[in-house]
Amino acid sequence: MRMRGVLVWLALLAQPTLAGDGNLRPLDTGVVAGRWAAVGRIDLGSKGFCSGTLIAPDVVLTAAHCLYDKATGEPYRPSDLTFLAGWRHGRAEASRAGAMILPHPDYRPGLDEGSEAQMNQTGNDLGLIKLAQPILLPSITPAPTGSFPRGGDRVEIVSYARDRSEAASMQDACSVLGTEGRVAVLDCPTDFGASGAPVFRDTAYGSEVVSVISAKAEMNGKPVTIAVPVEGVLTDLMAQLDRAWRAAAPGARMISGVRSGMGTGGAKFLKVDDAP
Repeated sequence: MRMRGVLVWLALLAQPTLAGDGNLRPLDTGVVAGRWAAVGRIDLGSKGFCSGTLIAPDVVLTAAHCLYDKATGEPYRPSDLTFLAGWRHGRAEASRAGAMILPHPDYRPGLDEGSEAQMNQTGNDLGLIKLAQPILLPSITPAPTGSFPRGGDRVEIVSYARDRSEAASMQDACSVLGTEGRVAVLDCPTDFGASGAPVFRDTAYGSEVVSVISAKAEMNGKPVTIAVPVEGVLTDLMAQLDRAWRAAAPGARMISGVRSGMGTGGAKFLKVDDAP
C-alpha cells in the first residue's frame, strides 16, 4: 500500500510534549526487560533523551535528528551522549559514552518543523553512535537487523519517552499501514522521546529491527507513527563509520555529519576533542 499524500502533520519526537500511549506495556521487571536489553536510553547531555538500539558491541542505531542540538542545529559532541543499555528504574545493564557520531550523510538539521523539506528528508533520519568502549556482556546481545517492512506486517516498538523515561515500554499491537519511498507508516501512536526507538518484526529466528522511529504524524484524523527502514542504508552507514573510525588520529575522534549552512554533498568530518 502506498501512502503518498496522506501525511498531513509531522513532528520529530525529541521534544517535551505528550501523545497517546497507544497500547503501551511497561517492561518493568528484570525477566520481561531482559529480552530487550539491547534497547536503551540515549541521554543527550542535559537536553533530553532519545531511544536507541545496540546493533554491534560498540555501535548504537538511532534517529539522525537525535544527534543534533535542536536549539542550535549543531551536532552534539559525541562524549555528551550516553547510551544506557536496558535502563530500568535508575540502573543500566551497561552505560557507555559516545566516541563518534554518524548521521545519514543526506540528513539536514534545522529545517522548519512540518515543512515540505523536512517531510521529504524523513527517509534520511537514521544515525549511528560509536561507543567509547564495546558492551561485551552475555546479558546484552546486539539486536539483528532485517529487511524492508511491508504493508500489513505486525511489528513491536520498544521505547522510552516522557513520563516513562525510567523504564522501556513495548507497543506490541502495531501494524505497518504502508510505505512510501524510504518511509513506513505505523498505525500506533508514539510519544516524544521515542525518537530512534527500534521497530521489531518477529521471524522464525527471533526479533529483528526493521526500522527506526522518526516522527509522529496524523492520517485521516488519527495519530500514526513514521519509521525509517534500515535495509538499503545501514550497511553503507556501518562501513562509513568503520572507515571514519580507522582514519581518526590516535587520541582523537571525529564527528561525521552536516552542519547547518554547509550545503549539500557527502558527509563532512569535523575533528573535535579527545575521546573520553
